[in-house]
Amino acid sequence: MPIHESAVQPADFDAPVQLAPLSSYKGTLSSRVYHSLKDAILSLSYQPGQIMRKRDICEQLGLSRSPVSEAVTRLAAEGLVDVMPQAGTFVARFSMNEIREGAFLREALELAAVERVAKTITEDQVKQLKRNLRVQQALVDDLDVQGFYKFDSEMHNLILGFTNYRRLAAMAETSWLQVNRARQLVLPNPNRVADTLAEHKAIVSALEANDPDAARQATKTHLRQLLLHLEAIERDRPDLFDKP
Repeated sequence: MPIHESAVQPADFDAPVQLAPLSSYKGTLSSRVYHSLKDAILSLSYQPGQIMRKRDICEQLGLSRSPVSEAVTRLAAEGLVDVMPQAGTFVARFSMNEIREGAFLREALELAAVERVAKTITEDQVKQLKRNLRVQQALVDDLDVQGFYKFDSEMHNLILGFTNYRRLAAMAETSWLQVNRARQLVLPNPNRVADTLAEHKAIVSALEANDPDAARQATKTHLRQLLLHLEAIERDRPDLFDKP
């Protein structure tokens, strides 16, 4: 797949979206509905611009409208849906301005984190990262993109956690929300998945070598590659993005 080709094809907005069962989540009823809908949005099961019909959601999950409305309110506050009076609730299109802002914040956090971790990383922490990389390699070999995506996120969270700043991973995840959703456009590209793994290996090698400068450079290269791919997709699939 060329660098500029999106993995998302023009949507059949009439096709039903299969939501994860609420039993997959913990918390209050509205919280579980929120997470089920959010996962469907982040995975692009609900595509940008697609209407979210509350009646269909209620029927599929066997619920009244109240917990669904509460969940939609949370999603709107996060910028994942647009609620238009008299028209309905629509999945938000991508905004390159928001994506660039999120990437800027995430880069600042991660560069500071790898510089710190490169100086303090322990043998056990290196083993955890290498174990994660072995799983990533197996998932690449199996062409399991969603599995790779999960362990990609886990590797970044491990590094952030190694700083011993408890709120850092949550802050990074919040800033990365829109980028995380947009990343789904890129990851199904098998070449990009393999390149991502190579970039991860470079980051871990620099950390193991206790080389802060190399860790910063490897992380910067890795994070900025995603933006280059998304900017190319924006040119190829403008229907997925807000108009400037």
